[in-house]
Amino acid sequence: MIASLIGFGILFLLAFAGVPLAFAMLIVGTVGFALLRGSFESAYSMLAQQVVDASANDGMAVLPMFILMGLFVHKSDLSEDLYKAANAWLGHLRGGLAHATVAACAIFAAISGSSIATAATMSKVAIPPMRRLGYHDALSCGSVASAGVLGVLIPPSVPLVVYGLLTNTDIRQLFIAAIVPGLMLALLFVIAVVSVVTLRPEWGPTGERKSWQERFASLKSVWMVLVLFVAIIGGLYAGIFTATESAGIGASGALLIGVLRRRMTWPTLFECLKDTARTTAMIFTIVFGAFVFANFITLSGLTAALIDMLQQQNMGTLGLLLMMMVIYLVLGALMESLSLLILTAPIFHAIAISVGIHPIWFGIFVVMMIEIGLLTPPVGMNVFTVKTMNPDVPIRTIFKGSMPFVAANMVGVGVFIAFPIIGVFLLRWF
Repeated sequence: MIASLIGFGILFLLAFAGVPLAFAMLIVGTVGFALLRGSFESAYSMLAQQVVDASANDGMAVLPMFILMGLFVHKSDLSEDLYKAANAWLGHLRGGLAHATVAACAIFAAISGSSIATAATMSKVAIPPMRRLGYHDALSCGSVASAGVLGVLIPPSVPLVVYGLLTNTDIRQLFIAAIVPGLMLALLFVIAVVSVVTLRPEWGPTGERKSWQERFASLKSVWMVLVLFVAIIGGLYAGIFTATESAGIGASGALLIGVLRRRMTWPTLFECLKDTARTTAMIFTIVFGAFVFANFITLSGLTAALIDMLQQQNMGTLGLLLMMMVIYLVLGALMESLSLLILTAPIFHAIAISVGIHPIWFGIFVVMMIEIGLLTPPVGMNVFTVKTMNPDVPIRTIFKGSMPFVAANMVGVGVFIAFPIIGVFLLRWF
């Protein structure tokens, strides 16, 4: 156990020194395994075996396909049409553009699977019109940064795929279980906007009311992406195809949308493929490092020691979850979300299973907690993404605008823990 604690210490030192997390985990995991086994030859064999086993995992094919689908959707310029459609239906409400932002982000996140991509894209689309109509920067920027985190949870979700790979959890079941918590969080974000504009009416003025004809007309430009979402999620839930097949169908459908909208040129296609290869290689390397590091942690006895300690303390399920929440809140304020997921998921998953927590439910819980880290200072990645897109807005203002949504996230986690059926009841039918 002492060896693993030293390993974590060295890992954090390497990370803060600028060494990429993937290489830091590979170095610490390999060297630590060699020292515990007394042989670098066995460590090299373990390293090679972990890379081969992970590469042969069919689930790994899900990642590049969903990443490619998100890039195709982004290059098809669907984000602006989604925002216009949401605005046509919700813009007449007080703070209506913020409501429209939440709705558009929820849909775009469901297709792109990335919260940072959602925040960056919607920053260009949603913030300028809100600022023109007199919305306070805290509400406009805060709503975009916060609604972008829906991309972490609403399927298809890259973090859910990574969690499934790291813990050998069924990705299809994770996607099925995530839909209700994702919709619940979207609703809580809407409530957060209502609360803000009720307390500060001047922050979110009302917009022009659109006619029913205009509202339905706005759907003409987004019906293809809605059909794509229904095809992916509906087919997945109905058991027509697997998660890997749904990823391939999603990427093909997104490419078709780009072609039909005349946005997909040959240079654009090659750019999407290149970006997908770069992102996939980065994530795969991190996953390889996580497997190697997890092997070292298991060999050192840390996981078993933690399980024994928790059983002796008799904390109970609620106490364990509260302890993990505190850990995620602290580490989430200091680390990037994917790194945090990769470092903690294998250990916490084993502990959760040992006390009888449903593995699928726990996966959703972990991703919900990681969402909060995307918004909390000092390393709120979504907040800094919005700041990059809007350099004239103080970072403090964006964090201030994100706090109501952080509170909504915490309420969502509390409801999820109090009523665990939310995370598993769909599994009975799909």
